Amino acid sequence: MFKHPFSFDGRIRRTEYGISVIIYAICFFIIAAISGTMSSSSENSGAGGVFLILTLPILFFMLAQGAKRCHDVGHSGWWQLIPFYEFWLLFEEGQAGPNQYGEDPKAASRNNPNPPTYNNPPTYNNPPTSNSGTGYQGGYSGGHNNPNGSYNTPNNFGNIPNASGYKQSNSGEYQNGDLYN
Repeated sequence: MFKHPFSFDGRIRRTEYGISVIIYAICFFIIAAISGTMSSSSENSGAGGVFLILTLPILFFMLAQGAKRCHDVGHSGWWQLIPFYEFWLLFEEGQAGPNQYGEDPKAASRNNPNPPTYNNPPTYNNPPTSNSGTGYQGGYSGGHNNPNGSYNTPNNFGNIPNASGYKQSNSGEYQNGDLYN
């Protein structure tokens, strides 16, 4: 991007042209502010001449970028002199492939030589046929199949002694997490 910003040859993408418009607008307002402060300090300071001298490089930059954007859509750089055509250049898609003005600046993204490859979907093992001690049995158990009995009493945390010092064992419906045995 911005390899030859003051050249009228070649083509540029919409993104580079849009950034060029923003740079031009910012520079123009800074130069206008600087020359405006100069003209208010004294009447005969030549603020108009300073404004013109400082504006010429950014005007040349914008004309070069506009010509390259016109080339991208397949038109001569003179088309940018049409009123409000600059706004159209911000939104119009460039020509695919090379044209008389040069190579397609989007060629790398349009013709990706290394497209992404997708592996085959992973294979999953069949679920176990026996649910004996295999962990989750599916569904909501309401805390009944917890092998540590940690849901049975509020002071119980598995094999850790509760507030009265006794260990709680699982006294629920299901023992050792076996729901289907």
